[in-house]
Amino acid sequence: MSVRNLQYLFAPKSVALIGASERLGSVGATVLRNLAGAGFKGAIFPVNPKYRHLGGYACYTSVNDLPQAPDLALVCTPPATVPAIIRQLGERGCRAAIILTAGLGALYDVRGRTLQQAALDAAHPYILRLLGPNCVGLLVPGLGLNASFAHTNALPGRIAFVSQSGALVTGVLDWAKSRGIGFSRFISLGDSADVDFGDVLDFLASDGETGAILLYIEDVRHARKFMSAARAAARSKPVVVLKAGRMPEGARAAASHTGALAGLDDVYDAAIRRAGMLRVLTTEDLFAAVETLARARPLFGERLAIMTNGGGPGVMATDALVYAGGKLAALSSETLRRLGEVLPATWSHANPVDIIGDAPAERYRQTLELLLADDQSDAILFIHAPTAIVPSADIARAIAPLARGASRNFLACWLGGDAVAEARKIFSEAGIPTFDTPEDAVNGYLQIVHYRQNQNLLMQVPASASTEFEADRDGACKVIANVLAEGRNWLSEVESKAVLAAYGIPVVQTRFAADVEAAVAAAREIGFPVAVKIVSPQASHKSDVGGVALDLDTLDAVRAAAQRMQKRLAELLPQAVLTGFSVQQMARRPDAHELIVGAATDAVFGPVILFGQGGISVEVTADHAVALPPLNTVLARDMVGRTRVAKLLAGYRNRPAADMDAILRTLMQISQLVSDLPEVIELDINPLLADAGGVIALDARMRVALANQSASSLDRLAIRPYPRELEETIEFEGRPLQLRPIRPEDGPAHLAFFDALTADDVRYRMFVRMRELSPSQLARFTQIDYDREMAFIATRPGANGEAETLGVSRVVADPDNVSAEFAITVRSDLKGRGLGKVLMQKLIDCCRARGTREIVGEALPQNTRVIRLVKSLGFEVTAATEEGTMRLRLPLE
Repeated sequence: MSVRNLQYLFAPKSVALIGASERLGSVGATVLRNLAGAGFKGAIFPVNPKYRHLGGYACYTSVNDLPQAPDLALVCTPPATVPAIIRQLGERGCRAAIILTAGLGALYDVRGRTLQQAALDAAHPYILRLLGPNCVGLLVPGLGLNASFAHTNALPGRIAFVSQSGALVTGVLDWAKSRGIGFSRFISLGDSADVDFGDVLDFLASDGETGAILLYIEDVRHARKFMSAARAAARSKPVVVLKAGRMPEGARAAASHTGALAGLDDVYDAAIRRAGMLRVLTTEDLFAAVETLARARPLFGERLAIMTNGGGPGVMATDALVYAGGKLAALSSETLRRLGEVLPATWSHANPVDIIGDAPAERYRQTLELLLADDQSDAILFIHAPTAIVPSADIARAIAPLARGASRNFLACWLGGDAVAEARKIFSEAGIPTFDTPEDAVNGYLQIVHYRQNQNLLMQVPASASTEFEADRDGACKVIANVLAEGRNWLSEVESKAVLAAYGIPVVQTRFAADVEAAVAAAREIGFPVAVKIVSPQASHKSDVGGVALDLDTLDAVRAAAQRMQKRLAELLPQAVLTGFSVQQMARRPDAHELIVGAATDAVFGPVILFGQGGISVEVTADHAVALPPLNTVLARDMVGRTRVAKLLAGYRNRPAADMDAILRTLMQISQLVSDLPEVIELDINPLLADAGGVIALDARMRVALANQSASSLDRLAIRPYPRELEETIEFEGRPLQLRPIRPEDGPAHLAFFDALTADDVRYRMFVRMRELSPSQLARFTQIDYDREMAFIATRPGANGEAETLGVSRVVADPDNVSAEFAITVRSDLKGRGLGKVLMQKLIDCCRARGTREIVGEALPQNTRVIRLVKSLGFEVTAATEEGTMRLRLPLE
């Protein structure tokens, strides 16, 4: 449903309470008291046939007796009554309801539906949005709205808090109030029958009252919708996530290493990172991160300089930084020399910079000036312990102007209590992130680092098909089709390698042999030395049953090894069927690293890619990273960098660095494979040998299943890739012109395009006068997810050789893909030359291909060019609405 009618939920002008009561301790009485006591200025309508008046309000017998349709209804009646009440509300004209009642998912009506489904069915014809059921409710402090049965009100502020847990809602509400933390929206989702994280994030992304969004997540049910909304929100404001359920018990049981390793929490972590959000592990970190990120400056590197008046706190901060994977800055020799001129001889002569405990305020100022001038650091952490020599407040006043005016991030830690209280206040009022301990300060700095890293990942839009390698998709499909036709789900090693080879992944030469003598013959053809492995559907991991023999140099050795493996399999796994043997060329690569690359299918997020240290002890080392496809070079490099084995791959001592380009290419090839082939639900390459000469797959396993033929292979992905297939080049006015979907890197050209528009053109597009695009607006226009939204640009090289944007057509579809709203803008100096029609036709063709039923839009009556354009394309144009705009509609069915 997305944001349709959510304005009635989050900004109502009238509220009805169905099930209002005066019975002490009841939900109906508690909610009525909260509604009446929070300062809500709109109308409040209690509904209960038992009363004529409640809490000083007139009480109504039923929904039908209400004097007007309420914007928002709260329902706290018994479960069996809820569906009928929802239907009455819809008929009455209500468009948003909060179902506080629990238990609807476990009870059934006479038609066999759960009461929850019955309520959804009742709401659907009226687009009546439902929050809950089984939720605490909603608070909007800025409106004085407490539509909940929480025990206290929320303070007003600019943080939106969204939670699946009712208990956490009330606990956090109490915790935040005691600390003076305020909220723009405080939302309990409950069972999320209708309104879920995706809907709320879509609303909050453009909510001017909200500056940051906090999420408490237990589970996500609609991955594509969640990722689309989360990425849109994270482009415009910080989104911080506290995800419950981090323990490995949630990992799936699977036959492959990848399936076992890609645990549920790993997948959520990958999704949160990829969406540009920040994950924290505690409730306190949740709110601390908001304050830190709100005060953070752009971060262009990760090197931290530490300035302290005591060696111990500096060491503590360094330990915390290095342990967490942070980077300590190496100060330049010039900075060290100049510091030596202003500091006592006993100073630390390195980072952390210990300026000694007797430092006067001037020494602090001089030191900070030098550190701010050093380009070898990207942020500064200041740590101060109180002394009897100089009051901490004097030091704060001396350096606060420098810190406030710094171009890089500056964080502070004032150790102590009353002695540093005034200094802490001075820094906080100056907008400087301030912490109580060195460890907290380092954690705050790393939150900025990780948020920046995740925001960089958010900017990546890999294409649906890579241009870096050619894949033989048809060849791979034939192999898989033959396996499925035989009623099998696991490919043999030979078949698995054939599929990998079709996607350009180097594999060792491998032959299948049906029996011992065929294995001997295969070894003769391949050439020695060889490796021989059993092929048995029941032996998931061959080495566990002695089913692998390496470095076989003679025919007799091959024969003996095959006979020995056959006998051992029968002893250890009597029920196993020996299909045959795989015989492969031995790869002599003594300096190679054993890696694992694989894919698994998550029940919520679909395909996931895994990379890490491989070998038979892969589950024990647990050194791996997980990412969501599609991947490009940047995303693949980030994935490798999150593993410990990455340091080994960089080379050490006499061992040369591995070919990182080959490793990254393999990850992208696996990403392409699982994107192209929906039948592949699990695969392992273990080990993938990697050295300076490249990579080669020694062993491979692959599990397949029949795919949904009516769906696109890309529908399985939680993130829709950049649709390269929609690019085309046409001739326009005698010159080539590219029409393609917009990309994040089009930002500068899009800004120049906007600046070239006349004031009237901007007003026709935005319906308001605007002088410039804000960074969040620019991100909103250029960073789209290609799922619910599509924007085509007309682009070509300008006079300076740089690409310039000449026009944009954009369409945003509702989640049901029924209606899509369009907008079109052509550069002011190119109007009337046919470019608008070209862009609109591109948009119409795209919507028609996606099955959208209609394209709609609005235009000011003065915008005669657009009105003439859409009429020529078959649009219906109706009279001006109450808002003074013309309604434009093109049916596509």
